[in-house]
Amino acid sequence: MTLPLNDPAWLERMYNNRALVPDHMDYLQRWALDSAQVRANVPCVLDVAYGPGLGETLDIFPSARAPAAPGAGVPVLVFIHGGYWRSLDKSDHSFIAPPFTQAGFCVVNLNYALCPGTPEAPVTIPHIVRQMEKALGWVYNHIAGHGGDPKRITVAGHSAGGQLAAMLLTSVWPLIGKGLPDGLVRNALSISGVHDLDPIMYTPMYQSVLHLTEQQVLQCSPSRLLEPPAGQLYCVVGGDESPEFLRQNQLMQNAWGSHFVPRSQALPGLHHFSIVDALAKPGHDLHHMALNLLRA
Repeated sequence: MTLPLNDPAWLERMYNNRALVPDHMDYLQRWALDSAQVRANVPCVLDVAYGPGLGETLDIFPSARAPAAPGAGVPVLVFIHGGYWRSLDKSDHSFIAPPFTQAGFCVVNLNYALCPGTPEAPVTIPHIVRQMEKALGWVYNHIAGHGGDPKRITVAGHSAGGQLAAMLLTSVWPLIGKGLPDGLVRNALSISGVHDLDPIMYTPMYQSVLHLTEQQVLQCSPSRLLEPPAGQLYCVVGGDESPEFLRQNQLMQNAWGSHFVPRSQALPGLHHFSIVDALAKPGHDLHHMALNLLRA
């Protein structure tokens, strides 16, 4: 399939999700309000530094249930927010945690530096990928102290976070940090993920901030990388999202095969923002997908 990458208007229609969902601000404002209430009323440990750099903090929401066996850790859901690598914050997504903590899981919400950074300290997508690897290394080494099982880590991400979640399945952990095991990330869930960055490099409104290069596109597009030696990736997208997001969703199963990507589907009636609500809605198919990965 040949994409009209020389047509800025087409790229804008395909990739400007806020323009595609006129009431997107209602979602963002509600997420922020609901998340503030969660942090005020649910046990949590906030703004823990996983590194010394800008944006290198995380929030931990311990399980609300005791583990099945005394002293055992519970599976861990690590969530990575979206925002085209340039906006939003972990604090906007605390509302995702309670449905999972009440079901007996530990939730960790990650932050990262936002593009483009500053002239003195520029931020690129490869920089953010390294930050996410650093964050997962921290989780592996410290989550047991918060009741989590470091051997049962699932990563979920939305939009740009979906790209980052898929990338973390391909990371060579023993080369990233001493004592980190192969397969540190057991499973991943990419929600409305951007799995090939090539169109983003040609979309003026994003390229002006992200400054992607051809090398970075090859380096940070999970659909262009070899499948991981182990682990599973689920890919989901809203059925009402743009044709490009529907195509981006299918790229991973095409690239890695159905063994590594057994689920790749469009969920009817959902758009780029309502799909995040579905993740946090017990009984919804997307919520079940996350539970299945956590329990695997």
